[in-house]
Amino acid sequence: MQASLPRTFRKRRLIFWRRLTLSASFSLLILIPLVNLFLGITFIQGWYQSLGIGKLRIVSPLEGLQSILVTNHVHLPALVGMLIPVVLALLLGRVFCSWICPISFFAETRSLFHHKEPGRHCDHFTLPRQALWFTLAADMFIALILGAPLFVFLSPPGLVGRELMLMVLFHTFALEGLVVVAVLTLELLARRFFCRSLCPLGALLALFGSRRKLRIQWHADTCTACGRCDDSCPLGLSPSRGEAASLYCWNCGLCLDKCPHKALALYWQRSP
Repeated sequence: MQASLPRTFRKRRLIFWRRLTLSASFSLLILIPLVNLFLGITFIQGWYQSLGIGKLRIVSPLEGLQSILVTNHVHLPALVGMLIPVVLALLLGRVFCSWICPISFFAETRSLFHHKEPGRHCDHFTLPRQALWFTLAADMFIALILGAPLFVFLSPPGLVGRELMLMVLFHTFALEGLVVVAVLTLELLARRFFCRSLCPLGALLALFGSRRKLRIQWHADTCTACGRCDDSCPLGLSPSRGEAASLYCWNCGLCLDKCPHKALALYWQRSP
């Protein structure tokens, strides 16, 4: 069975590399306004919700889609900017959420203060997984009713970038930053409560990544059903039952590092 798998990636301390990537991504949010302010270099501006690199602007797909629905107008540069994160999701899945998003950085930082990574038994209250799709549909509906892309202004990942910019440039915070505090408070109920149930951007990226090329493969023949991978999953999935291959998985790789029997592996699915 091992030989028949597509190109397979073995465990390579993904926890370390993911936390390093999250830290670098968060540091970039602080570095960008500092470079803009003190060095006068404006080649890179903004944050991950709307990031300008020269004349190219990378736009959150949810922000771009809502803007199109609300204005009934397709702005070509914004459409091109949307395609970059969409292609990333099509190939790698919802990796923005697990490897780049500042909300995940805060959650990972919090977990470092625990001697043992909390498992599913520490999730005191959860919502059904389908709540993620309800949140996406509700967000789109509200945007159409209000005639304004609500999530653009209240997106927790975007708010972190804006609050850091305000802190660096103006030494102040905006009131809407309390949304980030509320999201982090939800971590007391369950790990990644907002990410797994309430984030419309995560839901949209999960849809794009439903047929992703990079997946986690479960080998039933080497699995001993020890449950370590299940307890480690921050989204409450059961990799020991193949749920890491579902569209809910965000390819964080935590289950791979926790599996002592090499029953899980990342692999790149070739086109038929």
